[in-house]
Amino acid sequence: MRRSAALSRLVALGLLVALGAIGAPAAPAAASGAAPRTTLPTIERQVMCVTCKIPLNVAQSTQADRERAFIQGLINQGEDEAEIKQALVGQYGPAVLGLPGAHGFDLAAYLVPLAALLAVLGLLAVLLPRWRRSARAQALSAAPESRLGAADAARLESDLSRFD
Repeated sequence: MRRSAALSRLVALGLLVALGAIGAPAAPAAASGAAPRTTLPTIERQVMCVTCKIPLNVAQSTQADRERAFIQGLINQGEDEAEIKQALVGQYGPAVLGLPGAHGFDLAAYLVPLAALLAVLGLLAVLLPRWRRSARAQALSAAPESRLGAADAARLESDLSRFD
């Protein structure tokens, strides 16, 4: 009974940690109430240079400079982060986004690692108690070491005395 309670607590803890990791990025935006004004460095870290295929904040090409100018123009117009990303996708296609979308098939990029983590935690919760039980059983069933016979003890003492 104690093991099942501990197992259920472990599974519940794993679920809470996993759900907390999913919900953590959304919490600061919801707490602020109003959408904060975005900056070029914020957007640069989240989008890619479409020709270099690297994050825009490290890209050094004329296309990267054009993308930065486009983003800065949208920021100057008062667009927020979501509107800027939508305009970038309209201008350059979905390859400009650094992360996959949170809908449709792209959602699998977030859900598959989470499902794998939960499966590993569940597997460990089941297997660890079994491994511990089998280790205890082996330790109890191990034969005690045999004592030396009188002849062997005498021979050992004579061998050891030669090295003194």
